[in-house]
Amino acid sequence: MSIPTIRVTREEMRKRVALFSELKGFDGGLPDSTYPSAKRTLYNILGFQPPEADNHSVTSPLGDEAAKSAAIKVNEGFNLGFVEAAPGKGPMMHNHDTNETFMPFSGRWRCSWEVDGRTESFELGPRDTISFPAGVNRRFENITHEEPDNTHWLLVIVSGNAPKAEFSPGSMEELRDKGYLQEESGR
Repeated sequence: MSIPTIRVTREEMRKRVALFSELKGFDGGLPDSTYPSAKRTLYNILGFQPPEADNHSVTSPLGDEAAKSAAIKVNEGFNLGFVEAAPGKGPMMHNHDTNETFMPFSGRWRCSWEVDGRTESFELGPRDTISFPAGVNRRFENITHEEPDNTHWLLVIVSGNAPKAEFSPGSMEELRDKGYLQEESGR
C-alpha cells in the first residue's frame, strides 16, 4: 500500500499559509480572560473549531473567539498557536482532554501542574519544550520580570479536532468570588 499523492494548486495551498503579519490575536473567550493576572493574546494559526460544551467552565483551549478564527482551518488532529503575554501573565489552572505542548519562542516561562495537593513546575527558555498529558491541571506564566515592558511568545500545540479545556474548580471559585465570572445563562 502506498500513500496517495494529491495535486494542490497555488490558490489551494495559499489557504494553508499563515503569514505572521496577517495573524489576528484574541484576548477573550475564556473564563479567565478578564482576570488581571491571566491577560494574554491567543493566536490560532492552524487547527480546530470550538468543541460542544455543556457547562461554563468547558471551552476551547484557545477560547471560542480564537478557535473560530484559525488562520489555516484544518481538522487534522492538532492545533498550532501562539500565546503572547507580559511578565506575570498566564492562564489560571486548567485541564484538557488532550495533550498540550509548550515551547517558548522568547522570554522565560513557568509551566506548572497540580499533583497530590501541591503545585510543581519547570522553568523553560527559548526552544525548551514541555508536553502535558490529558487530564493534568496545568498553567503557564511569563516570568521574564526583568523586562517588564516586553511581551513574550509561547508556541502551543494541542492535539485533537475539537478538544476541550476546563478550568479547575479552584480557578472557577476564585473567578466567581472576585466577580470575574459571567453567569452561565450569559454564555
